[in-house]
Amino acid sequence: MPPADSRFFGLWRLALAIAATAGLSVGLLVTLAPPAGAVVIEPEAGRKVGVQRHNATKLGEGGAPETFSNPSGHPVLHKVRTYAIYWDPKDEYHGDWQHLIDTFLENLGVAGGSLENVFAVDTQYTDKSNQPATDRSSFAGAYTDTNPYPTPAGCTDPNPLIEAGGKKDAITCLNDTQIRAELENFVTSQHGLQKGMSTIFYLLTPPGVTVCADAGASVCSSDTEPAHSLCSYHSDISPTSPETGDENTYLYAVIPWTAGGVADPHLNSANRTKAYECQDGGFDPSSKPKAEEPESSPRQQEPNQPLQCPSPDGGCDTGLADLIINQIAVEQQNTVTDPLLNAWQDSGTPHNEAIDECRNEFALVLGGSVGEEPLSGAGTLYNQALNGGDYYLNDAFNLAAYKLAYPGVSCLTHAALEPQFTAPTPVHTGEQVGFDGMESDIALGGGTDFTAGGSPQANYATYTWNFGDGSQTVTGYAPGAPICPAAWLSPCAGSVFHSYEYAGIYPVTLTVTDVGGNTVESAQQMVTVAGTPRPGSPGGSGGSGGSGGSGSSAPGAAAGSSSGSSTTSPSTAGSTAPGPVATASSLSRSLASALSSGLVVRYSVSEQVAGHFDVLLAASIARKIGLHGPAATGLAKGTPAQIVIAKDILVTTKGGRNTVKIKFSKSTAARLRRLHKVSLILMLVVRNASKSPASTTVVSTVTLTG
Repeated sequence: MPPADSRFFGLWRLALAIAATAGLSVGLLVTLAPPAGAVVIEPEAGRKVGVQRHNATKLGEGGAPETFSNPSGHPVLHKVRTYAIYWDPKDEYHGDWQHLIDTFLENLGVAGGSLENVFAVDTQYTDKSNQPATDRSSFAGAYTDTNPYPTPAGCTDPNPLIEAGGKKDAITCLNDTQIRAELENFVTSQHGLQKGMSTIFYLLTPPGVTVCADAGASVCSSDTEPAHSLCSYHSDISPTSPETGDENTYLYAVIPWTAGGVADPHLNSANRTKAYECQDGGFDPSSKPKAEEPESSPRQQEPNQPLQCPSPDGGCDTGLADLIINQIAVEQQNTVTDPLLNAWQDSGTPHNEAIDECRNEFALVLGGSVGEEPLSGAGTLYNQALNGGDYYLNDAFNLAAYKLAYPGVSCLTHAALEPQFTAPTPVHTGEQVGFDGMESDIALGGGTDFTAGGSPQANYATYTWNFGDGSQTVTGYAPGAPICPAAWLSPCAGSVFHSYEYAGIYPVTLTVTDVGGNTVESAQQMVTVAGTPRPGSPGGSGGSGGSGGSGSSAPGAAAGSSSGSSTTSPSTAGSTAPGPVATASSLSRSLASALSSGLVVRYSVSEQVAGHFDVLLAASIARKIGLHGPAATGLAKGTPAQIVIAKDILVTTKGGRNTVKIKFSKSTAARLRRLHKVSLILMLVVRNASKSPASTTVVSTVTLTG
């Protein structure tokens, strides 16, 4: 298990660096030990609920994340659609709140499948089917349920809203038995909605309605004592298959109003209170983290509160819905990974679920301001960007951090997956050279799957190498993974050795698949091999073996003559006239700068030439971002398909060295901005002006970040 203090200080330094780069004044809230959050409790015999509690006193208590497991392989959810049901017969749930919440559920569905959001972390959790838990959902819509609240109330509100100035804000107290009855009535009797193990019903109640997990009011949404409080909870009704669920199962989460009432003009002034306990546990995100006590000035964060007030109702309270949205996000992930309260939990006391291990952690922020806005009394920090919407959501627990030492970050806002390796240089034919994929950043590098008999076993990310020379690909696990030596599994392949038979320039690609089934292909690295030429290829030996594909001869048509870093092709059959000597490499390293000002390329030619530059992008990446262009030609055999995304003409009157800026179109730049990092192939094709002109093709790669 990685040492907690190293994770803590590493994340803290990273947060400060990001904040400084973005010009933000933000803090990173990270615990030194697993905090108390939601717990799986049994308020009544035979009925379990996963309760998210207030956590306003201290961090660092409870839980045993290193024992987080699903030993019996009980079900996780592989498909989800969501309904939002506002049980609100008195019309107390504001329309702007509903709009923000419904839009979040819609955005959650659209943004599913991306590694760039917190829900991607859930894919590492599986069940006996060995299929990952889903990070996707579809929004089936929202509905305002006007059925009256039961009479009498199902519980005694331990801390009802205050009556003041002749105005009464308290409405009723509902227990879970009453809520279950209403769900069954609403879903089945009234509307005939489809239930089962792929549907989650969110039942939301307005300010003034207290919800208790039991009739005895021992765990309630209005209780100020953390041990007896709840911010939200999830449970199930499974009359015919309680262990595995079936088509008769109701999966539901209850989201009472726990966002307080700051700037809400509908409440009397005594009830316009802050309610940070269910968002960040009362800790000030602008301060340095402390493990044992809250900061003196806690602040709730409302990234969707318009800076210009008033809200539609005359107040400044739209952003209160952000606190409710965080509870929905928590319950979404806990329900997906532990739908029947018998799957992924830790074995400590309390039995924390997937998000509970990281309660109060919201690092790393993407933007916003931590300071209180004067009218809303809240900050505007956000750490998630879903389909254009900004949200402040609790980090998700990464069990892989307890299985592998690197990266070893146990609480994540997204699931990093960046295959990386450094190409060896120089390389000669017949020489064994190493390719080290252990440079890669793989957040979900270790997990658990199940044998055919249902027993849990260790699982690890896999690495696949294509060396670009037509040899068989190599696939396997990382060195050091305990399962690598097992004869019935594939060999280790995180680091590999390979030798090339013939000289040439070869595109090497590493593809990594993490334990959640997420797959990313690395940027190609060109490996220049000098030595024995391929039989029948022109040009003699493989050349000087320069780094980056610049200035060496390539093996000719048999190996893909146009893909060499410097390939000479006479225009007349049988001609021995040499082609021009040329080099080309990118000086740009910043993606933002290249997209706004152009890709800066330095080139040199030995004589008068005419030709062109092509900038190429892997077709697989282009498809993901919706970028289209003509297919690139003349690449070496084995090179993954590329498209041309930018071009420029080169004409010189003599030899020499110079630079050129290759501009991207506005539409191309807009789509490339969706990437945080991109690797491109730069191809220069030039032809000299001799009586028997010959052409030279130069190929190099460039990686742009930021």
